Amino acid sequence: MREAVERRLDALVREHRFEIAIVFPAVGAVLLLASAWNRLPASVSFDPYLILFGTLVMRLPLVAGLAPLVDRKAGVALLALTAYAFGIELLGVTTGWPYGEFTYLVELGPMLFGKVPAGLPVFFFPLVLNSYLLCVLLLGPRADRTRLRLPVVAAVVLWMDVVLDPAAVALGFWQYDAGGAYYGVPLSNYLGWVLSAVVAVALLDWGFDRADIRERLASCEFLLDDLVSFVVLWGVVNLAYGQLAPALAAAALGVALRRTDRFDFDVASVEPLRR
Repeated sequence: MREAVERRLDALVREHRFEIAIVFPAVGAVLLLASAWNRLPASVSFDPYLILFGTLVMRLPLVAGLAPLVDRKAGVALLALTAYAFGIELLGVTTGWPYGEFTYLVELGPMLFGKVPAGLPVFFFPLVLNSYLLCVLLLGPRADRTRLRLPVVAAVVLWMDVVLDPAAVALGFWQYDAGGAYYGVPLSNYLGWVLSAVVAVALLDWGFDRADIRERLASCEFLLDDLVSFVVLWGVVNLAYGQLAPALAAAALGVALRRTDRFDFDVASVEPLRR
């Protein structure tokens, strides 16, 4: 039963790579910007279920790619990471620690206890998983060195939030009560993300077998397509607001993706090809 579901999901993603990795985030960026700029009817502006649905679609490559690797140990790691994500977010919203005082202004799907999105793992997991997968590819054999692997992955997680948080603040997803020097984001947010990145990366590193990840990366060409979606969505939003630093940070992630030599989006045929 599980294998049949995995095969169908795998086929679905392979058949619709371009739509999932490029079209969906591009359309999503336009809809989010239209909502923020009051260009949509109130009934659909920042619709929480539409936001959650779009996010879930963009997550499909990551889900399909990693599903065969989720054994009991990996499942425990993901459950622990889920508990951590909800715990640290609730702590942050209610106390301001460790990210700084902030408030959600837009409902990103159903809200747990009326404070944090119930779909939080859908938003949080990809930051860590994509960073881990990208670093395993880029580091090659050097990824076997724990003292190098873990801090590099944590640094990439932090880099992704350098892209994400300014765009989310600009859209009005959330707001830091005291503002911040980096496009409305305070330094405390990134200090908090150092903690979150280290904990999350350590959990995933314990839960997943690195040899299995390498093998899956070699056989599954779409495994990092979710990171492509991230670059497109948040790169476009940051550019729309003239936020050059986070837009360039998104572009740097795009360059890193190209260096993995796994993506060749042929503009003429509008079809993602595997080298």
